[in-house]
Amino acid sequence: MIDKIKYPKKIDLKKFEKNLTNPEIKFGLPKDIKFCKKCVISNQRPNSTIEFKNTEKEKKKTINFDEKGICDSCNYNFKKNKINWKERELELSELCDKYRKKNGEYDCIIPGSGGKDSIFASHLLKNKYQMNPLTVTWSPTIYTDWGWRNFSKWINTTADNILMTPCGKTHRLLTRLSLEKLLHPFQPFILGQKILAAKMAKKFNIQLIIYGENEAEYGNPQAQNNESKVRTDFYESHMNIKDFVLGGVKVGELIENYGVNLSELQSYLPLEKENPNKISNLDFRYLGYYLKWHPQSCYYYAVDNCDFEAAPERTVGTYSKYNSLDDKVDDLHYYTTYIKFGIGRATYDAAQEIRSKDIEREEGVSLIKKFDGEYPERFLKEIFDYLSLNKRDYKKAYKMFEQPKFDKKYFDDLCDSFRSPHIWFNEKGKWFLRKTIF
Repeated sequence: MIDKIKYPKKIDLKKFEKNLTNPEIKFGLPKDIKFCKKCVISNQRPNSTIEFKNTEKEKKKTINFDEKGICDSCNYNFKKNKINWKERELELSELCDKYRKKNGEYDCIIPGSGGKDSIFASHLLKNKYQMNPLTVTWSPTIYTDWGWRNFSKWINTTADNILMTPCGKTHRLLTRLSLEKLLHPFQPFILGQKILAAKMAKKFNIQLIIYGENEAEYGNPQAQNNESKVRTDFYESHMNIKDFVLGGVKVGELIENYGVNLSELQSYLPLEKENPNKISNLDFRYLGYYLKWHPQSCYYYAVDNCDFEAAPERTVGTYSKYNSLDDKVDDLHYYTTYIKFGIGRATYDAAQEIRSKDIEREEGVSLIKKFDGEYPERFLKEIFDYLSLNKRDYKKAYKMFEQPKFDKKYFDDLCDSFRSPHIWFNEKGKWFLRKTIF
């Protein structure tokens, strides 16, 4: 029996009554909602996952809080102040000396979009450490005007670049499926972004790949911040190719039921690891292990060296104008994290800036109260048109959707179907968080 995509199920509002003793918990999240006593992050924040294994049944691993109620990110931030950064920078110099090529060939790959962090990493490594980087970019789903301008400034002032733009028809379908199955519209982008660098490194015979900050800075297990290397399971696997999951659907099903060619999915699939016990010859590193990472400083560096421009308007759902601003789908992505985990974009931004001592916790709480969960209105028509499938381009996939057209009501009903009753309650037709930091 082919599993077609049905219109979102009508939710049972009894599960979302205000005074329930034991409301249902989705996604394997912690029962009791807690907020870090140092920053503002919630214990509902999921850790990074291996996206090509991500399914709707996956139980989320979440950020760890210690016995004092302090999150791993804050605890690592305390340790950062005790690190001998001069010694770490010497380690970076030694790493560069090991891989630097003197014959003009590329000696490292730096993935990035032309945002503040990738500009900082690539420009610094080229000009201070005399490396010869090849920058690689997985194209945003729908570029913002200012995102494209920043990308152009980056490649015009820093280094050679390969821009990978996946087949639009395939990416569009995967984005729709990711939203339907996982309420995760950014998944296809994340898949491509994480895997592209490894594939380009293999193609050009470049061993060293350098990312910016470690994801553990924002909540992944604290132990990962003690490592300079990236986990290999994010970009290589020995699984059967048809068992990989893209957009919540196995590759075999995408081919059989949705009319997608295997060749159209290659860009999203990890490198094949023939021997599970063999160590990869690719050397992935985090620049944030060697240099004390401060996002706001990266912004000023990018402005000074590449004329980086902030967005002309405040980003929806938060107070900032310079973070993650190149893709119009960003607004939708952060709204869906608010729906699933009760954590919106302002919470992510405020938590990071409190740790960096750019703002005080009290100010962060006020900003969350004002901006978190703001409805992503500004690009919705364009995004909904993008997510709507037509018969001409999707002859087989079109039949797999009860409603191929995507609109505001569909989106709202879909969001409601992903709400967890232990996070949300509904009163007189309106949604409220059961517990807030304010």
